[in-house]
Amino acid sequence: METSAPLCGLILSGGHSKRMQRDKAALLINGETQLARGYRLLQSVCTEVFISVRRDQRDDAERSLYPQIVDQLDDIGPAAGILAALESRPDHAWLVVAVDLPLLDEATLGRLVQSRDASQLATAYRSSHDGLPEPLCAIWEPTSRIPLEAFVMGGRSCPRKFLLNHPARLIELAAPDALANVNTPEELATTLAMAGNRDPS
Repeated sequence: METSAPLCGLILSGGHSKRMQRDKAALLINGETQLARGYRLLQSVCTEVFISVRRDQRDDAERSLYPQIVDQLDDIGPAAGILAALESRPDHAWLVVAVDLPLLDEATLGRLVQSRDASQLATAYRSSHDGLPEPLCAIWEPTSRIPLEAFVMGGRSCPRKFLLNHPARLIELAAPDALANVNTPEELATTLAMAGNRDPS
């Protein structure tokens, strides 16, 4: 039987937030920044939690409050943060979440942890919209490091495409909107209205 590696948490906060036109990590949801909220949620299921940052974000006022893992590769998106985490602790698994998931809750994270299959490279939710893997709310096992490195070194950087072409356990979302992300002011307004109705954790 496969032994599960210790589980750390990682919040991907290294994006440029160009479409939002302001830092998504600092957006307030029910009076709490998205970064603070994500960190609190991950603490409920992980032994340690870190945030993923670009090199130029290390001294940012919001991000400097938390333990950081700095991207070692530039301009490849979320894969840089996932790889940096896997390389920083090769014997740990990582529960990776994007910073811009305002409806994410403890129940969704708990179900992911309970459904974890350490014999696969990752355990991820299946998108409620298109059925494809959701790599930015997923558990990445230590065994994913070398294949992901090869994938990136081969000129590819989309974590979703990686999971589509490598062994991963996909599970269904109990709450279809739990992984709704916000990239624009319009999406933020819509999601805040949803959050008001649903009262996320």
